[in-house]
Formats: sequence, C-alpha cells, structure tokens
Amino acid sequence: MSSTTANTTSVTATHAHNDAQKLKFASADGEFHRQVSSFRDWIKDEPDAKFPPEKNRYHLYISYGCPWAHRTLLVRALKGLGDIISVDCVHWHLDERGWQFKDEYTDSLFGAQSIREIYYKAEPNYSARFTVPVLWDKKTGTIVNNESADIIRMFNTAFNRFIPEKSVLDLYPTHLQEEIDSVNAWVYDTVNNGVYKTGFATTQKAYEKNVYPLFESLDRIEEMLSKSDYLVGNTLTEADVRLWTTIIRFDPVYHGHFKCNIKSIEKDYPNILKWARRIYQKPKIADTVHMQFIKDGYYKSNIINPTGITAAGNGPNLAEPKVL
Repeated sequence: MSSTTANTTSVTATHAHNDAQKLKFASADGEFHRQVSSFRDWIKDEPDAKFPPEKNRYHLYISYGCPWAHRTLLVRALKGLGDIISVDCVHWHLDERGWQFKDEYTDSLFGAQSIREIYYKAEPNYSARFTVPVLWDKKTGTIVNNESADIIRMFNTAFNRFIPEKSVLDLYPTHLQEEIDSVNAWVYDTVNNGVYKTGFATTQKAYEKNVYPLFESLDRIEEMLSKSDYLVGNTLTEADVRLWTTIIRFDPVYHGHFKCNIKSIEKDYPNILKWARRIYQKPKIADTVHMQFIKDGYYKSNIINPTGITAAGNGPNLAEPKVL
C-alpha cells in the first residue's frame, strides 16, 4: 500500500468513525448534552480584520428544519441581508451520515454531497458533529463560525454599512444588552434546549427533570408578554429571535414528538401566540418558515420516531388574525 493510499484510508476511517458517533446524543445519565461549537471567528468591520464585511463574500449553510439555523435566516431577513449573504439549505433528512445535499437542496459553491464535506474543506481532521448553521468565507475558503448565537450578532452589526441607514434595525442595543443576555440565558437552558433535553431524554428521571422547568419558563414568558409586545424593552430584540424559532415548532413538533404536552401554545398561551403572530407577520419572515420541511425533518429523522410517520397538524395559523 502506498503512503498516499494509507493516508487516504486513515482519513476515510476517521471520518467514518466521526459519522458513527453523530447520533449518540444522550449520556449515561439519560440526559441530552449539546455539542459546543468549534469555529468561533468573527466578521468585523475594522481595519486589517481577518474577516471583513463584504458583499457576496460569505455563504450561509442552514437547514430550514433546525431552530438554531433558522435564527440566522431570520436575522438575515430582518436585517435585509438577502443580497449580501448567499444561502444553501441541506435536505430535511438527517441520517447516520449527517446532513445531506440532494434533490432540490444542493450546494451551490462546491456541489458537495453532504455538510461534512464543507467541514473537511475547512479542517481535514475535524472530529466533532457536522452541525448547521455554517458561515463560510468564499475568499479564504474556510468556515468563519458555526455558532448561531455568534452569527446572528455578526449579522446584526457587521454589514450595516451596506444597508440604508433608515432601514438599520438593532437587535442588540447597548442599553438593553444586559437584560437581553439575562433572558437569553434562562430561555436557552429551559426552553430552546429544554425541549431537546425533554424530547431526547432516555430515562424517566431525565425527562421529568426537564419537562417541568420548560413549562415553568413558558408560564413566565406568557406573563412577560401580557405586559409587553416583546420580551425586552417592548421592542424586537435578539431575545425574541432566539425564542421565536422554538415557539413556532412547539405545537407541530415538540408538543407530541418530544412529549412536551403539558400545555400547548395555541390553547394555553394566548400572549405567546399573539407575539409569535406579530413577528411572523413582519415583512419577509413568513418566507423563512417551511413547516412541512420542519415536520419531515423531525418526524422522519429522529430515532425516537422509528416509523417515520409525520403528524398532520401545522400548529396555530400565524398569518391570521393580523396583529398590529
């Protein structure tokens, strides 16, 4: 065997091992533990920045089904970055190989067959899971960042000079940052990630440890939204963006599929529902929601639903009635 062949075989074997580890989502205690993102560089509008803001330099890889990736698509729409940052979406089916490109969902940059190929272009020895979103730099040929929380903050400020001044929206204003960070912290732990810790629990103890705090937080959010149109400062902020992508998936997916069925958004949380409609009815936001894709991705990909049967309901109608 030549050294080249041996090296290729070794890399292939390593990649195959990485792929096999992808679906091991629960630890010995039966709890779901989310992977920490690996690529954490930043787009900065500063002299000599490694990744400066430029039109059509950066490319976003997402899944319409993933709430974390949906955040980045949502901020891209809210900030008017559609002509500045290009996007590709993976196929809805997540299998043992990870996210794939197939059918109408293709990779416009490289013609890759899977998202793992994008990771290996950036780091040939990458050994963690192949997650979305991924923010790719076309100029240097690498991944800038694969953490949704970072990407939405970059989108919020880094490209402002390409947006008409009157249209600039600040989702993380300085005077509200401390409160936004505080809300983000408990919402992430008990709601955004809480539905996953509930749905992917493999013991009754782990399930009950997480399902009750989830609904305690939803009750808390309902109370907050009874007094304000938005979570922080009565204005649309990052806190709303981060919660919204979970809430619109709640009734059609998490309520049944993830056993989060103590209450539903449509029947039990009128203020949360009104808030969800208010955001959905903003320009370009409805175009980011692909509900059949979302449902197919969850019901046909997660190993907790081996039959692959997809629930019929789409959750509450967010387009009607109109919310001022």
